[in-house]
Amino acid sequence: MSTSTTVVESDEKLFFDKVGHLEFAPDDPENPKNYSFGRKCYITAIAISLVMNATFSSSAPTGTFQGISDDLHVSVEAAGLITTLFLLGYCAGPLFWAPLSEFYGRRWIFYISFTLYLAFGFLCAFTPNFAGLIVGRFLTGTAASAALTNAPGILADIWGPVERGNAMILFATMTFVGPALGPVVSGFLQLKETWRWTFYVLLWMAGATELLLITLPETLPMIVLRNKAHRIRKLPGKESVKAPVEASDRSLGGIFKVTLTRPWRLLIDPISFCVAIYYAVVYTLLYMLFSIYPIVFQQKRGWNAGVGELPLIGTVIGACLGGLGLFINSQREKKKMNPDHRSVPEDRLPGAMVGGVMFAATIFWFAWTAEYNSVHWAAPTVAGTFLATSILLIFVVFINYIIDSYLMYAASAVAANTVLRSACAAASPLFTQYMFNALGVGGAGSLIGGVGVLLMPIPFVFYKYGAAIRARSRFAPTNETPHPPADEEKGANSISPSYKSEKEDKQVNEKAGGSGE
Repeated sequence: MSTSTTVVESDEKLFFDKVGHLEFAPDDPENPKNYSFGRKCYITAIAISLVMNATFSSSAPTGTFQGISDDLHVSVEAAGLITTLFLLGYCAGPLFWAPLSEFYGRRWIFYISFTLYLAFGFLCAFTPNFAGLIVGRFLTGTAASAALTNAPGILADIWGPVERGNAMILFATMTFVGPALGPVVSGFLQLKETWRWTFYVLLWMAGATELLLITLPETLPMIVLRNKAHRIRKLPGKESVKAPVEASDRSLGGIFKVTLTRPWRLLIDPISFCVAIYYAVVYTLLYMLFSIYPIVFQQKRGWNAGVGELPLIGTVIGACLGGLGLFINSQREKKKMNPDHRSVPEDRLPGAMVGGVMFAATIFWFAWTAEYNSVHWAAPTVAGTFLATSILLIFVVFINYIIDSYLMYAASAVAANTVLRSACAAASPLFTQYMFNALGVGGAGSLIGGVGVLLMPIPFVFYKYGAAIRARSRFAPTNETPHPPADEEKGANSISPSYKSEKEDKQVNEKAGGSGE
């Protein structure tokens, strides 16, 4: 029930909360949740373009390791460091990009980070030596990580719970499609051109996206309110109007203390920790695939560098199938939903249950059909397709679960998750070849499949006990814990309009049967 009071000023009605701070009117066009459907789709497209740049760049050079080795006079194993250093940049960037976006807004963080990504891309493309290449890759990875951690924040800013789930399907699909297409493109480029052409393609993509980025509006509600309050104060008699964020006492030292510690505090929260472990295994396998497919189709079957990467297109198809399945299911559930049903984060988890079982099964299927050359190449390719479907299901469902569980701390929760999974995936180019040489494709795949079996119960446990776990969390707001925990930015977060708009939006969707905007 609204506790707001209103003040009428010419043609604009101002709304204030119970402590006298400015808040959004119910149908305020400046509230990102109230943007038109077309504008929301446009903003989503920009966010997805940023993600596509980051993920495509992460794996694209894996198809050119031999060319880099020959041209820069390093071993093929050392060339693998260009992927490792990029993924380590994924670990470093989220520690400051995500929390800073929660303080200063999404737009300027994207402007700064993506411009740095483009600038350091030139270093990678034109460096005369290997040292410059690996330094450039680490810096581009650090800059690109802002897209992975902050894009979900933008989607949470503008979409309601049901529509956000569909938007997150696109986000997660791009996090898979990008890495899968990278080696295919670079493999063929290496056959016809030099390894530098891979980085030229990355620069072209980044340049086009930079032009789109200029049109991105600010979407973080508390920053939008701050800007609105600043504009209103210029009107006669409105000099005292303040947004909630302006009433908080925030120092630079306090900000950095929070930005450097909050993701780690979130990481050890039970839900965040278990999801991060699951993600670490799944994400590591994803980047192992870029070494496994050349082993299976080039080393074992004798295909060339271009054709040997084509089976990865099966994983792209699998990711799209998983996304389509989730979208169709969300539409069915929306139509069947009882108007009196109260949506909870655990409602999303059945997709992860299916994905968890499929993940373990398809790893064994892929491993033992790829072990023998007498088995037709289509068998491991199809297995890889459904393996990608399972990874997509796990990724989408759990990232939505994290966002629904942590709301105003979503960017920090995603940042903590990104750090752990990227740290694990960063090592994959360094050990995958040795692991599969020692154990064989069947043995190594079975080892990974065994880990998948051990992790399989996680979504089932959360489905049954997730509400109780969230009720005990300091960071996951529930009906039992309606206020965020006190910390250095208590003044801002305890009355965060981002948090408030999420809660109001959720209540509206529950009353409407989850129909959304």
